[in-house]
Amino acid sequence: CQAFPKSALNIAKFIGELLVPVAPFDQKSGRETWTVAFAPDGSYFAWSQGHRIVKLVPWKKCLNNFVVGVVDVPDTPVPRRMSRQNSSEGSAGRSEPREHTIDCGDIVWGLAFGSSVPEKPSRCVNIEWHRFKFGQDQLLLATGLNNGRIKIWDVYTGKLLLNLLDHTDIVRDLTFAPDGSLVLVSASRDKTLRVWDLKDDGNMVKVLRGHQSWVYCCAFSPDSSVLCSVGAGKTVFVWDMDKYNLIRKLEGHHNDIVSCEFSPDGALLATASYDTRVIVWDPHVGCVLLELGHLFPPPSPIFAGGANDRWVRSVSFCHDGLHIASVADDRLVRFWNIDERSPQAVASLNNGLCCTFSTDGSVLAAGSRDGSVHFWASPRTIASLQHLCRMALRRVMSTPQVQKLPIPSRMVDYLSYRIF
Repeated sequence: CQAFPKSALNIAKFIGELLVPVAPFDQKSGRETWTVAFAPDGSYFAWSQGHRIVKLVPWKKCLNNFVVGVVDVPDTPVPRRMSRQNSSEGSAGRSEPREHTIDCGDIVWGLAFGSSVPEKPSRCVNIEWHRFKFGQDQLLLATGLNNGRIKIWDVYTGKLLLNLLDHTDIVRDLTFAPDGSLVLVSASRDKTLRVWDLKDDGNMVKVLRGHQSWVYCCAFSPDSSVLCSVGAGKTVFVWDMDKYNLIRKLEGHHNDIVSCEFSPDGALLATASYDTRVIVWDPHVGCVLLELGHLFPPPSPIFAGGANDRWVRSVSFCHDGLHIASVADDRLVRFWNIDERSPQAVASLNNGLCCTFSTDGSVLAAGSRDGSVHFWASPRTIASLQHLCRMALRRVMSTPQVQKLPIPSRMVDYLSYRIF
């Protein structure tokens, strides 16, 4: 197990100084950065700063501010703070992304970017009666709040578009369907998931019930056909989003499950739990393919099922399909390769809560309890041609389909990720 490269640590320190939380103005609100997110096209980065505030920053401008640090990083980089003078706040038009600070009115727990594809129509028949007609260049930000509301914002203008009110408790997580349909799913402490159609003016399409307690996280598969949800319990729920039915439950964790994400080809599902582990599943058949332990030797189920200092808070898949990042209570960020059971790299992070990779996978962002965001340059790895071919195949074929192919069993195991 090795530490992140020195240059990567310096980059993290540099950007950590660059992106600073605003001064508090509501002492009753939380300060935690519960969520961070990158826009699907890589144009924006957003995070909840605590105290009702969400910060929207053009990602390219962030990169431009520390590009010198990437090429030739000094041992002690000079802190730089973002200001109106070096931001594009005064620029007009949507061609130039602008920085926005959004006051959501309550503590922000969940964030999600969504973009529209005109070819994906609304499920509603009477589309001529819609208040909002989203164009191809539309970029939205959904925010889940402490009061159970979901607010939808125009990223380019920072204006509020919709206010969704049906949840009765904290909206803990949000996720848009990747197909551009602007279908939004919300996970709440009211024990439900709700499906919203933003092209139908935010109409609630379905309520998914089955969780016996709080729902912490939800994630779409890359083709938008399957949804995973996890919460205060030991079970992973997998849903069919065409029929809104529960497909299967995955059992294997010993404590609450707080984070989940599909691999870019949809063949793998990673879940993070307070039981000190990240489990990588085959969501098509429900079997465990890999366990990434954050405590050695592995704890007993009794220890893992109680309070410990290795709770895993968040997990994220890199776009290359080879790497996974995790944040745990032991003050470490781990960068895993699915070929190995030990971290490829580690870095320190106090009170980390969430993490996600940039759209191109080159940067990992993580939020912490003090309202700040930390960044690391991802260790660079070139994927093999075998793996690239496997990902291309698995984007269009499920595990049962692969198992029926007239090819050698070892090749079937490789394509099924039973051999990494």
